[in-house]
Amino acid sequence: METGQGNEVGSGSGSKARFRSICVFCGSRSGNRPSFSEAALDLGKQLVERNINLVYGGGSVGLMGLISKTVYDGGCHVLGIIPTDLLPNEVKIHMPLRYMNPLPSSRSRQITDQPRFLVQISGETIGDVIKVADMHDRKSEMAKHADAFIALPGGYGTMEELLEMIAYSQLGIHHKPVGLLNVDGYYDSLLHLFDTGVHQGFIEDSARHIVVSAETAAELLRKMEESVPLHDRVVLASGPANRSHHHFL
Repeated sequence: METGQGNEVGSGSGSKARFRSICVFCGSRSGNRPSFSEAALDLGKQLVERNINLVYGGGSVGLMGLISKTVYDGGCHVLGIIPTDLLPNEVKIHMPLRYMNPLPSSRSRQITDQPRFLVQISGETIGDVIKVADMHDRKSEMAKHADAFIALPGGYGTMEELLEMIAYSQLGIHHKPVGLLNVDGYYDSLLHLFDTGVHQGFIEDSARHIVVSAETAAELLRKMEESVPLHDRVVLASGPANRSHHHFL
């Protein structure tokens, strides 16, 4: 079902929470560790228990599929935001794929180059969906419909979405909590990079605390519900920039 309207409060039977909806950034793959999938399922269950709706990238594969189905099956509202170019399909990735092939007459194996392969990056959407023109509009719509943000393990796209929300919080454009679910230390290196930025004078110490991190979904949600905005007010610029930032309010 498609919609252009805001999401409604979920109908689950969980307790009252600070957030009506949370945007979750996560991978369209499941990763190599079972703990990543387990964390996505657990976060979905925690959202349902708290009667919190889900805003996400609109796919049904990988971690996106696990959390969206969990929240949807739990009776809360699920809103997927997806660019038209990423609607359910298989996308050809033009890059070498090195893999091992067994030789028919021997137990030895050889490495060959495969010029391209197919990878599914979206799958059928779950819940309601808003189609947007591009990735920028996707993030704008996600922010518009969410009261907070959480990043599960993911790749470049997940990290880019997370970092944009952190940067906008630092600038005072929004005051919504930003959480990092650090499953099995997946984001240890990124958190260390943030610390390095502070030590080297590129990130203010106060801005380092924009990111709330935890190893479990329950702990992360508790910390986010108790968090205090870094800025007392949201910066409102005049002109076109003001219009582009309204979705964060």
